[in-house]
Amino acid sequence: MKALGRHVLAEIFGCDFNLLNDVKKVEESMVNAALEAGAEVREFVFHKFSPQGVSGVVVISESHLAIHTWPELGYAAVDVFTCGEKVNPWDACNYLVKKFKAEYMTATEMKRGIIEEIQKQVVNL
Repeated sequence: MKALGRHVLAEIFGCDFNLLNDVKKVEESMVNAALEAGAEVREFVFHKFSPQGVSGVVVISESHLAIHTWPELGYAAVDVFTCGEKVNPWDACNYLVKKFKAEYMTATEMKRGIIEEIQKQVVNL
């Protein structure tokens, strides 16, 4: 089944509060996760919430990485969507587990843009 991209939805648990609550550390970790996966970083934006939490996105040539943290719960929700064969989204997720000193991660991968389905839709237009 050929697809345009791979989308990993990761749940990262048991993370260090201070790492998840520091906007600069989250930003640095996400940008480096993209690089670790072999992506080409284009832009990024991150926001620190009060009293805690960080949200952000890294735009890569191959798609994006996104995160929202709940430091008080030691939890981060992460999306890594990559297109093409060059970038491995799992490398980015595994990098973040290490950087956030997580106890464990659960994750699901979805294929995005199944070529056969796209071709069927184009024919039906």
